[in-house]
Formats: sequence, C-alpha cells, structure tokens
Amino acid sequence: MNRLIAAFLAVSFSSVAGLHAQSAPPPKLEFPAASPAATVKQRVGLTEVEINYSQPSVKGRKIFGGLEPYGKVWRTGANSATKITFSTAVKLNETEIPAGSYELFTIPDPKEWTVIIHKAMSQWGAYKYDEKNDVARIKVKPTKLPQLVESLSIALTNLRDDSALLCIDWENTRVPVNLTVDTVGALVPKIEALMASDAEKKPYASAAMFYADHNLDLKKAIAWMDAAIAATPNNFYLVYHKADILAKAGDKAGALAAAKQSIELADKEGGVVKDEYVRLNEALIAKLK
Repeated sequence: MNRLIAAFLAVSFSSVAGLHAQSAPPPKLEFPAASPAATVKQRVGLTEVEINYSQPSVKGRKIFGGLEPYGKVWRTGANSATKITFSTAVKLNETEIPAGSYELFTIPDPKEWTVIIHKAMSQWGAYKYDEKNDVARIKVKPTKLPQLVESLSIALTNLRDDSALLCIDWENTRVPVNLTVDTVGALVPKIEALMASDAEKKPYASAAMFYADHNLDLKKAIAWMDAAIAATPNNFYLVYHKADILAKAGDKAGALAAAKQSIELADKEGGVVKDEYVRLNEALIAKLK
C-alpha cells in the first residue's frame, strides 16, 4: 500500500512539474544594435539644430574607400538616412539652407567630400536617393584625425552666438562644415523695439553685453549697463562688465575706474565669487596699462 501511495505521489509531482515547465514563458532576448541610434540636439544662438542618425562602427574594417566606396552617395550613417533639422535658416559653408527638416547625404572622396542637403523622404539608406531632390551640395575638404574614431560621430562644436562647427568623424577622417546663423539680425530689432517701449522690465544688462560682444552700438551698451547698475547698485559683476564695455569703446580712464570700483565692491561682498572677479578685473587693468 505504501508503495502504491509513493508511486502515485511521484507521478503527481512529475505531472505538476511538467505543467509548470510547459507554461513557463520563453526567455526574452534583446541583442545590442549593430548601429545604435543617436540624437544630437544643440542650440546655436537662437537656432535649434537636431540630428538623428545611426552609428556604425569600424570593427577592424577599412571604411572609406572600402566599406563606403569613394564617389558613391552615402547615407552618412546606417539604417535610415541621417536626418537634420534647423529651426531657422542657416548657412553651411556660406550656402543658405532654409529652416526645415532634411536628409543628410555625403559623397566621400580622398581630397574633397560632397555634403548633400536633401529633401526629407524618410528613406532607408540611400537606395532611393535622387539628385533632383537636392537642396544644396557643399564641397568640404576632409582632415585626417590622429586617432581612430571607432563609431561614427556627428557633433556640433566650437559654439558661438552665431556659429558652430558641424563635424562628421569616423575612422581617421573628419569632415568639418561651418554652420552660421544670423543671431544679430534676428535679435537686434527685438532688442531695439523692447528698449523703445513702455515695458516695465527691460533686459538692460543682457542687451548691453550682447551689443558689446558683437561690436554693435557701444554708446547704447554703456547706457543700458548704467541703467542695470542703477537698478542694482553695488553689483560688482555688472560694474566689471561696464569696465569691459568702456575698454572696447576706447575709454581707458573710465574702464580703469570701473574695474577698480568692481574690485572694491567684490572685496566688500566677499564670498566664493569674490576671487574670480578680483582676478578678472586685475586682468583687465593689466591689459589697459
């Protein structure tokens, strides 16, 4: 009897285990992408630039003149054609590009690449590329990089208010494209209109520094900085910037006086920022002597 019970229990446990094994879901597998998707979002001046591309890797292969033949249109990445979007009009190596979304193709060459801005077609690769849909073709001289770039990199560097450098880097090659935007032309009319209005709050300090940075009307910049200082007296930060603007305007005596005043105010204020502004003012004074 005991043997029968034991046998019954063994069969029962085996059946239950079998049911569990049958009902257990298969493991979920996720593999790394051969060419991971990448997104670059960068503000250049007042312009938003976004680049969406896939990053293939060298993996020991010869890339340009090998995997990517010279003289052939390349999607400038992997998978779908690389997409680039500008929120305002820009210039690429002085070629005007209207605001909008485009596909970014290139034609590699040992001495001179062709960078192509193409109407957005949402295409895979460059298989349906049609030159008639080109918005612009830009000639760019490539440079040789000292170190291997394993994965394709597209980035915006050397950022200024009105420019950046668009770099396409892979293997030992860099393709640099100058990107410029008309920040001054877009912003100055708005500054002038606001300053001439009856607005209660006006960006005196920011407007003054923008005009000084871009060598615009320095008399206005000085007047606006004076207004900013009047609103927040004893502000050593603003007094330093007034000294800098006066120096750019050629008023050496006024710049020296303002720089010394900024040091005195920073000494009184103390705190962690004091040393930085003492150093900045001393450097300005040394440059004026």
